[in-house]
Amino acid sequence: MKGRVLVAGFATRHVVQSAYRAGYEVYAVDHFCDQDLCWYTKDRATFEELDEIPAAIETIASNHPIDMFVVTSGAEDLKTPLPLFGTPGDQVARHLDKLAIQHFFEEHNIPVPRLAAEGEYPCLIKPRRGAGGWRNQIISSKDERREWKESWPGVPYLCQQVVDGQPCSVSCIGDGSRARAIATNEQLLRSEGERAFGFAGSITPFPHETTEAMVHYAEQAVSFSGCRGSVGVDFIAGQNPWAIEINPRFQATLDTVEMATGCNLFSLHIDACRGTIPDAMPKPLRFAARRILFAERDLTIRDDLKHLAPRISDIPWMGSEFEEGAAVMSVYGWGKTRAGALDMLDKTITHLRRYMSRW
Repeated sequence: MKGRVLVAGFATRHVVQSAYRAGYEVYAVDHFCDQDLCWYTKDRATFEELDEIPAAIETIASNHPIDMFVVTSGAEDLKTPLPLFGTPGDQVARHLDKLAIQHFFEEHNIPVPRLAAEGEYPCLIKPRRGAGGWRNQIISSKDERREWKESWPGVPYLCQQVVDGQPCSVSCIGDGSRARAIATNEQLLRSEGERAFGFAGSITPFPHETTEAMVHYAEQAVSFSGCRGSVGVDFIAGQNPWAIEINPRFQATLDTVEMATGCNLFSLHIDACRGTIPDAMPKPLRFAARRILFAERDLTIRDDLKHLAPRISDIPWMGSEFEEGAAVMSVYGWGKTRAGALDMLDKTITHLRRYMSRW
């Protein structure tokens, strides 16, 4: 056992699993506490609202000696006396503000969609703070802007020019002044409703004509950012790459990165926080795909699906209730080619939908 790690955030299973495989004793503060998170943790605490996370952390820390504290989305800028392995909260703050990220990319000559001029349509409107693409929307008129503001009163926002291309990302490891790309990832989005830009899965690797440029810009961005550990840079890949955001924490692409490369991202994260990053970007061993399944209607889980692991994860407990549109579980496929990985993924989804149709 290499040490005791507490992982805290809205969803932590992917990081918990990586830490467990790396040889750590793992504890978690997590909104869901699904079955498989419990497989890999010695103890855990759950919460409903993000402002309850500090109390949940205190509960775990008061009962167990914690050697390392690691955060995921929703807990990036928490202050705690626990020994943080990652980017300090005061540095994280600028990277959680999308307007600050915009200025950061401009300052370092990293291509970024420009801010839209007043009255310029269409444009992409999005909140200055938030993860997963939720609330992002392409608007085409002053009336649509007003409707968005009425839907999210008091939420600070920005508007960017609309650029065409494939949403994607580069997963990096940084030590605060240097960075190394680990993988490129195609991002799958929900594509409909108010969460059309919401993250719905990934495919690793993402071979594209702009891959070399994206890797260069991502390593440059993470090096300049001062971030430590696992850091992701989101892009839109068209004829040229456009940088979109920096994620100063473990990303939701962790599963497919590890499946595709054979790397353990938690080990790389800890090494980077101690000053060591990989010498070179690893070559992918296979293609790996993840798709998040969302509830198409209100439903209650009526089957125990743990026998389907490792083809699925984030496995809900029997009796769990989900509202229409909520994330239910993650599904995977892997293979020597992208098509092979997607074929495996689709077969598992088809199998799962037979269960879901009965719920």
